[in-house]
Amino acid sequence: MYKHTGEKPYMCGECGYRTADRSYLTVHMRKHTGEKPYKCDQCDYFAAQKCHLDQHMAKHTGEKPFMCGECGYRTADRSHLTVHMRTHTEMGERSGEVAMDDRPAVHPEDETSSSEKLDTGRPQNEEGNIPCEEKCGVKSDHPPAQGRTEQKDRLAVKRVVNKRFECTECGYRAAKKSVLIKHTRKHTGEKPYKCDQCDYSAAQKVHLDRHMTKHTGEKPSICGECGYSAAIRCRLLEHMRIHAGEKPYKCDQCNYTSAKKYNLDQHMTKHTGVKTLMCGECGFRTANRSNLSRHMRTHTGEKPYRCDQCDYSTTRKSILNRHMAKHTGNKPYMCEECGYRTADRSYLTIHVKKHTGEKPYKCDQCDFSAAHKVSLDLHLTKHSGEKPFMCGQCEYRTALRSQLSEHMRTHTGMKPYKCDKCDYSASCKGNLVKHMHKHTGEKPYMCGECGFRTADRSSLTVHLRRHTGVKPYKCDQCDYSAAQKCHLDQHVAKHNCE
Repeated sequence: MYKHTGEKPYMCGECGYRTADRSYLTVHMRKHTGEKPYKCDQCDYFAAQKCHLDQHMAKHTGEKPFMCGECGYRTADRSHLTVHMRTHTEMGERSGEVAMDDRPAVHPEDETSSSEKLDTGRPQNEEGNIPCEEKCGVKSDHPPAQGRTEQKDRLAVKRVVNKRFECTECGYRAAKKSVLIKHTRKHTGEKPYKCDQCDYSAAQKVHLDRHMTKHTGEKPSICGECGYSAAIRCRLLEHMRIHAGEKPYKCDQCNYTSAKKYNLDQHMTKHTGVKTLMCGECGFRTANRSNLSRHMRTHTGEKPYRCDQCDYSTTRKSILNRHMAKHTGNKPYMCEECGYRTADRSYLTIHVKKHTGEKPYKCDQCDFSAAHKVSLDLHLTKHSGEKPFMCGQCEYRTALRSQLSEHMRTHTGMKPYKCDKCDYSASCKGNLVKHMHKHTGEKPYMCGECGFRTADRSSLTVHLRRHTGVKPYKCDQCDYSAAQKCHLDQHVAKHNCE
């Protein structure tokens, strides 16, 4: 139906590419991930698409199935035949049909450099022109000078009428060959610019230059007002609006204004509720491109942020900054009430709410309120039943991104949390914390009613039900209820026996 409606619901979070077919998005994502699943069994060539492997195999077999009906020219690549056929149709038609007086004017700036005139890979004469007999198999009846003039005239017409250089894959047209070459890398997946410090590669040099600033830390664009520095000049220009008080991006539904268009786009989703960006692997949706990029790492396993003092790596820079505090011991943020210190400002903000009792995040469907937004988001899923985070390898779904990350480790077998006193390792930090209590003997969780202590928070939750009488597990066949799920399971077994 998407063909009729024109809708393209599958969108790449990296570059904005859209398609109506999920399989097309899967193939497209390989340009960003570098995945090349199709391998040649005769050499070490890999390809992202099967059609590219088929073209490559022709080099080994010598097969050239595509043939020109005019002159017998053969090739292994259909697109090469398409280009070749134009030598028969365009040269013959335009030389007779376009009169000299009817030719569009060609301005000096429209002329391309000599290296961009006609790169066919075939021999040229002294003036750089391709002999007509080489081009189309027909000998010229004109003297050489006149032949050269006609060829230049035809080339001028072709440049203007055809907008010069055209992509044979999608019809994209460019004024310069160099621009077309960059464009074709979207189809081939070629990324010739490689980082010499990691496995990153890029299709354009400007992207590699931007990436290199992550390694060098170089930020050449500096604000003269406050010393803020940025790796990219456009980031500095956005920053300067803070000093000028300029907020050119205005919401047309409320009085919100922003210095960045990106921030306005994010704000607008509060009004529309539209989440235009979708993961092609699991259907996760978001309004934020950076959120989608981070989400994609749960599928690819990519962890681009690496610690330079150990082998730790992570999906987010903010998490790396927290990790670095373990090496430096630097915890600049301190609670004035109790002396608690942390390396992360957001952690201090959360901690302070324990003293103030502030719970600013309120549910609009019941009287629940929370100190943290993530707690409210989790609570809201109880009303909506929504579980937007889905595993791409099984049917598991969850309401929390962190729980999906933990679940993915059941497939990868990764256990990054290691005990420094024995060889125990865990897939989630909570399990390691519980394990460590075995070494320390610590039981930090205490019941305020009777003094019962435990090393496990969940054990305290179950214990407290003895005092409160809460029995959340209910039998759907009778009025029995239990404080623990294991007791309900035992009860249900009695019904099954009956």
